[in-house]
Amino acid sequence: MYRPGFHCITFGCQMNVNDSQWVERSLMARGFEARSLEEADVILMNTCSVREKPEQKVYSTLGRIHLANPSAIVGVAGCVAQQLGWELARRHPQVRLIAGSDGIASVPDAFVRLMEAPNLRLAYLEFTDSFPDRDPCLEQVSASSQVTPVAYVNIMQGCDNFCAYCIVPYTRGPRKSRSARAVLEECRAWVQRGAGDITLLGQNVNVFGRDKHGDGTSFPELLRMVAKIPGLKRIRFVSAHPRDFSQETIDMFAELPQLCPRLHLPLQSGSDSMLKKMGRGYTMERYLSVVEALRRARPDFALSTDLIVGFPSETEEEFEDTLRAVDLCGFMSSFSFCYSDRPGTRASAMPFKIPREVQLERLSRLQNLQNERAEAWLRTRVGMTTEVLLEGPSLRQDGVNLWQGRDPWGDPVNVVMPKGYGRPGQFVDVRVLSAKKHSLMAELLNCSADA
Repeated sequence: MYRPGFHCITFGCQMNVNDSQWVERSLMARGFEARSLEEADVILMNTCSVREKPEQKVYSTLGRIHLANPSAIVGVAGCVAQQLGWELARRHPQVRLIAGSDGIASVPDAFVRLMEAPNLRLAYLEFTDSFPDRDPCLEQVSASSQVTPVAYVNIMQGCDNFCAYCIVPYTRGPRKSRSARAVLEECRAWVQRGAGDITLLGQNVNVFGRDKHGDGTSFPELLRMVAKIPGLKRIRFVSAHPRDFSQETIDMFAELPQLCPRLHLPLQSGSDSMLKKMGRGYTMERYLSVVEALRRARPDFALSTDLIVGFPSETEEEFEDTLRAVDLCGFMSSFSFCYSDRPGTRASAMPFKIPREVQLERLSRLQNLQNERAEAWLRTRVGMTTEVLLEGPSLRQDGVNLWQGRDPWGDPVNVVMPKGYGRPGQFVDVRVLSAKKHSLMAELLNCSADA
């Protein structure tokens, strides 16, 4: 019997990646199989509109799809789909499915319908009144006999912050918390399939449960519940907003050994005047107080962040405040970008835009500084012993049995294993031997009892 093929192309954040992986599992449950772009019957492009020129990126990719596979049914999902709507299908007739952020749950069944009705087109662009929950389709993980060492679980959708530069509230809609019961059920299911490391996802996880859709469970309470799941050794979460970071959440890092000492805490700018124009709702003093409290809770705490360069009217002095913040906070890594206008945001109407060449020069200085700090961080790991969760064999074996994994701080670690030894999902104790530019090399000490 013929099995239709699917192919997914994903841009953007981990939430988009998680959504696309769910679509893939769900299509497999409906009898589809993964195929190349050229051979797929249905193609999903899951899009992001946070950064510069996302529409051009989407149209360019649609042109590439048409050249490679003009007969495929194409669906566009995510933030750009929410933003442009039917305009996508008008410009590209091959697009027969459009699904916004809350419409992802309808994508698998929509592809089945579209294959049965050649003249049908479908759009799912309405924001739902509650979290658009869905079957995680995890039976496809066990059916493939593959362990998934690291898993991601959505706990909320949308954002109510309306920062001046950000399009997310317009493309992902208002904040909606998922029920704690559904979150725990999915976490348990992942652990049963081998996940030892779970990341909880949301636009602003600090305020989980504090909207009208919440079931009364706060974020610290949810962390405690997840930590009680037998077999789960590591918990992470992303993203957190500095303004809403409570002392109770900070205390979780000292209370819960499963909560990894690593956090992504977006700063955006080290200048109070810039933070005010961005509408971030906190000052550098507030941000630094959160950082200090986190490191009191866990002295080994590591931070990463997001930074925007060249926001409208940013002066050289305000940019240098950001450089100073990188040193003050000791970020192990950062994602830094030049500001770009996003349609409908307050910042897009602000005067005194920074010339592109100035933005790029500042970005280069910032990234050079951060690269130095990142390499220095990795060098501090040399000689230390730690526990690594193995995710898979390294692509670069170099004549040895080399496996890749991550330590509790999220550092990528390459471990030399005995021949014929190692499996995904295995925790191993290692000693760090050396630091590369973006990763660590380590030797095996011994294995956990579950090895």
